Amino acid sequence: MKVLVSDVLGDVGIKMFQEEAGIEVDVNTGLVPDELKGIIGKYDALVIRSATKVTEDILDAARNLKVVGRAGIGLDNVDIPAATKRGIVVMNTPTGNVVTTAEHTIAMMMALTRNIPWGTSSLKAGRWDKKKLQGREVFKKILGVIGMGKIGSIVADRARGLKMQVMVHDPFVTPEQIEKAGFEAVSLEQLFKRADYISVHVPKLKDTVGLLNKAAFDQMKDGVMIINCARGGIVDEADLNDALTSGKVAGAALDVFEHEPPGACPLFEIDRVICTPHLGASTLEAQTNVALQVAEQIIAYLKDGTIINAVNVPAVSGDLLEKIGPLLTLGDRMGCLLAQLSKGPVKEVVIEFAGDFQSLDLSPVKTAVIKGLLTPMVKDTVNFVNAEVMARERGIKVTETTIGETEEYLNLITVSTVTEEGTGKVAGTIFGRKDPRVVNINNFRLELHPHDRFVLIHNHDKPGAIGSIGTLLADYRINISRMRVGQEEGGDKTMIFIRTDTEIPEEVLEKLRELPLNITVTAFEL
Repeated sequence: MKVLVSDVLGDVGIKMFQEEAGIEVDVNTGLVPDELKGIIGKYDALVIRSATKVTEDILDAARNLKVVGRAGIGLDNVDIPAATKRGIVVMNTPTGNVVTTAEHTIAMMMALTRNIPWGTSSLKAGRWDKKKLQGREVFKKILGVIGMGKIGSIVADRARGLKMQVMVHDPFVTPEQIEKAGFEAVSLEQLFKRADYISVHVPKLKDTVGLLNKAAFDQMKDGVMIINCARGGIVDEADLNDALTSGKVAGAALDVFEHEPPGACPLFEIDRVICTPHLGASTLEAQTNVALQVAEQIIAYLKDGTIINAVNVPAVSGDLLEKIGPLLTLGDRMGCLLAQLSKGPVKEVVIEFAGDFQSLDLSPVKTAVIKGLLTPMVKDTVNFVNAEVMARERGIKVTETTIGETEEYLNLITVSTVTEEGTGKVAGTIFGRKDPRVVNINNFRLELHPHDRFVLIHNHDKPGAIGSIGTLLADYRINISRMRVGQEEGGDKTMIFIRTDTEIPEEVLEKLRELPLNITVTAFEL
């Protein structure tokens, strides 16, 4: 079996492939897309980091490809739905570089605080700027950590060791879990107002892009310091530039950028900005760890069929996967949909299987639901292996029940969530042999294909409601490609599912929300 390594990988990983009987490895880095497309057809496995873009076009040419392995966490460069459709397993190594990224965050914070980069450059230039480069202590200062995933948790713990006061905001973790870990749980507004330092540790999602923007900076203390070693774009670079220029922000430490490499960047002209070229995971230990892990995982899959850290398929036998594959897709999409419907941290999840499942082992479907639920919160960090563990770590109680009959469908999966702000429910089934459909959302009966982008509108069931929506979208030259209307069981409201040819801009969504008969308008991405 042949393995292609298309990005730079630690020597230890290459050596493992070379020494494994029955495995032939080629290292060919720096390929342009057409070059990769021309050779990918002869390989069984592809090992990448962040440079190679595994697009649908590449996957179309990958006739023999069985697995893609990412030496690292982020999978923004892999078309996972396209890989899943073709039966290609996509793996990452989610734990290999968490410590190293957390340590880099602390190093950046200390270098910024004590003016180490400027002290070094001025001294090498022959100056003795001792008075000019006076720093500050982190002792007893308040660090605001946004995002309590694995990296954010380590940063908070290391800062506690520096005797800093640590406050944490994570909308998907209950305050009880944050306080149990020994940190103060706060709202985002409280964190902005009180923190001396703010460090972001959230995935790059639709809701986190531009999270630190002008409105956020305006709420912060004068002299706050910003650290971003997560993902570029979470901090709005133009707004940060303005906040630094005005003096609102005293300094910023950036390891990631909206565009990488960033090229000419106005932030680089500001003395109080320190930056590194995405070095968060760049330590010998981390690169050794991820190289070892990805090689071990790919060898195990190619030789034994063992699946480890896959983001699109659980560790089950091929026969069972063939039988429950559509149910896995349905469970994952229902969980993802429900996460975006729920308000506040999820405290409890109840999964009900009803109908004839032919004595199938449904535990992987339960895992798929949990993985889908956590994906909008932690993105690439969650997979079929760690989903249930991550749910427990976040204080989410998961229960499942099975009943023998369902009135309308051969089988039905219902997932309910409980948060501090209420409950949510989504039900789905399989049409035909392998077509997942959601058939009920919060007691509204409707039928939708749970994939891609779409909009759900909750409105009053009155004349003119649908017409006003269509007219408004037409005014902005947005064509509706699919629409479904679901009625509330025993009520006077409807839920409208809309898919359009082009994405609906945020300003148009706001116009939809302003229509008098609409109650809520929510855009989803599954």
